[in-house]
Amino acid sequence: MTLLDFARGPGLQWSLTILVLGILWRIAGVLFLPRKRDLSEPRGTGTWRGAIGTIFSRSWPNAAFRSRVLFSTLLSYVFHIGLFVVVFFFVPHILLIKDITGLSWPGLPNSIIYFAGVLTIAAMVVLLVRRWTHPVLRVISNFDDYFSWLVTILPVLTGLMTFSHLALRYETMLALHILSVELLFVWLPFSKLGHSFMVFISRGTEGAAFARKGAQS
Repeated sequence: MTLLDFARGPGLQWSLTILVLGILWRIAGVLFLPRKRDLSEPRGTGTWRGAIGTIFSRSWPNAAFRSRVLFSTLLSYVFHIGLFVVVFFFVPHILLIKDITGLSWPGLPNSIIYFAGVLTIAAMVVLLVRRWTHPVLRVISNFDDYFSWLVTILPVLTGLMTFSHLALRYETMLALHILSVELLFVWLPFSKLGHSFMVFISRGTEGAAFARKGAQS
């Protein structure tokens, strides 16, 4: 079995299994946390509206802090949107998703995907430099932050290198690209990258709780 055969076969199967089971485990851990019964009288209604409202309102910084964090917030959006475009609108990725789930949709031209990939890497590098140079971020950053950054940028970087036929043979670079994606799959559920699927649960829960109390979150 070659490295590419392993990456396309057992490596992909096991990493996807760990990803799915890890996500379910994290979500179950939150849903089944012991909770004390709230005996207070509700002061407001519309908990679902509160949940959805908080999900959207927390997606943009509060006016009081906007001037300090606007730059990093915009960079984060560039990184997340760029990554979303690369993952879900590159035709080979869509074909892989179709093989696994049966779902398919139109892709974007390769030039747009390439531009989105370069933009994603540039935004991630700037965010890393900011983490290094910001006195507070530098102190509170740990291994999880830096390794999560690494396993996120590697698939984009190796993907661009594979697409451009840079460095190693195409088959070797493709294998390394797939393996880097599989590393991301394995790491994601158990790290801070778990916010990718936990963020809406946590924000929605907080918004519903505040709505019940008649407060604005």
